[in-house]
Amino acid sequence: MLFPPTERKTDNASERNDVRTLLKADIVVIGAGQAGLSSAYHLQQLGLKSWKNYLVLDKSPGAGGAWQYRWPSLTLTTVNRVHDLPGLRFSDAVDVGDEVKASVAVPQYYAAYERKFELPVIRPETVTVVCERSGRFRVETERGGFSARGIINATGTWETPYIPTYPGGESFKGRQLHTHDYKTADEFAGKHVIVVGGGISALQLLDEISRVTSTTWVTRQEPQFRDQPFTFEDGRAAVAIVEDRVRRGLVPGSVVSVTGIPWTPALRAAQARGVLNRLPMFTDITENGVRWADGTEQRADVILWCTGFRSSLDHLAPLQIREENGGIIISGRLATQVAKDPRIHLVGYGPSASTIGANRAGGAAARELANHLGLLEG
Repeated sequence: MLFPPTERKTDNASERNDVRTLLKADIVVIGAGQAGLSSAYHLQQLGLKSWKNYLVLDKSPGAGGAWQYRWPSLTLTTVNRVHDLPGLRFSDAVDVGDEVKASVAVPQYYAAYERKFELPVIRPETVTVVCERSGRFRVETERGGFSARGIINATGTWETPYIPTYPGGESFKGRQLHTHDYKTADEFAGKHVIVVGGGISALQLLDEISRVTSTTWVTRQEPQFRDQPFTFEDGRAAVAIVEDRVRRGLVPGSVVSVTGIPWTPALRAAQARGVLNRLPMFTDITENGVRWADGTEQRADVILWCTGFRSSLDHLAPLQIREENGGIIISGRLATQVAKDPRIHLVGYGPSASTIGANRAGGAAARELANHLGLLEG
């Protein structure tokens, strides 16, 4: 783990919580997942100096971003492709066997990446709030504060799981949890589980859980399956739609709603077992299950909400970058720059939410912000 050479801990008795003195840098990158590491790499490649020109704050105790918290059954076979970070191939850093857990392999890869490029990552540093002070940004953390001229925010979505509100939800006597909290299907053995959601993660968990117990699958919209593999052109089309939304200040939409869900051997097997009998969304939750508009009820012990995540941006609230509808107007070459304040870039947001999109966005954000701040020669 690297620490800035100027780090100094206070001896003040009232500040014994390992609080550091205020550190100044031109750019603070918040988050050390795919988007944050890519941004830091590109800042380095532009000739910027670690600690002086840029540094990275990460809330986790170790490398790996949100991947280190994913459920154990998520392997490199079942996960959507993890794209290489620029400058180091995944396969050159870790074992890429099919059954390797993503929660192990990806953190190993990110740790190797940080070491190879000696990226200035400080952890654990949980950013609580960012506000403006005398023309600079004050970045407050649980252990101290940092000062920056520009911000590249790469906090992703994992810390902000979304569960919609339904009538009667508080009366349910069973267990409710989100994808974020899922560990293993075995804990649900002998219980009836309602899986809510039509995304890829929802279907993976539905498949797993249905192997050990009974399930009901419900979605808000009819899922769209596709027989053809996901192509590069499909990806570009999906990204273009999301990019158009954020450039107009709308909340980013779901990529799956654009691309559809590709059939896999596991999903075909689940279909053959009768698992994919989708039901429309229920209207309310009862003490012992759920109820539809026609009065039909389904008893349940567990409701698993695979209903996605929202961007983790609450720490930026004092900067007032959101529109009244909750969206953010984004500009810049690859839609990373906050239109209201070009000193702020959001990577891993909207069109750059995918791992390959985060790489490209990190490069664009690094160059645009460094140029805006006058840090590039020529």
